[in-house]
Amino acid sequence: MTTFAIRNTAVLSYAQGFTVWLYAHTGSLADVTAPGFFSDAQDMFKDGDHIHLKALDGGAVAVIVNRDKQVSVKLMCATVA
Repeated sequence: MTTFAIRNTAVLSYAQGFTVWLYAHTGSLADVTAPGFFSDAQDMFKDGDHIHLKALDGGAVAVIVNRDKQVSVKLMCATVA
């Protein structure tokens, strides 16, 4: 499993405290959807933000869940290559 890399993160849009992010991952979609994968960036991601995930085996759109010093995602839709 590869780890979170801030350099692979970008803001796609921001308005009224809500951010849509992009994260391009060099590993699998299972890596980035694992609980706590984004916890190193807990101060960046707000609960309820959206994130577009791009991985080697597919992509997804998810909602950020930032609670109790752990950041995870809940998938809204995904495709696996």
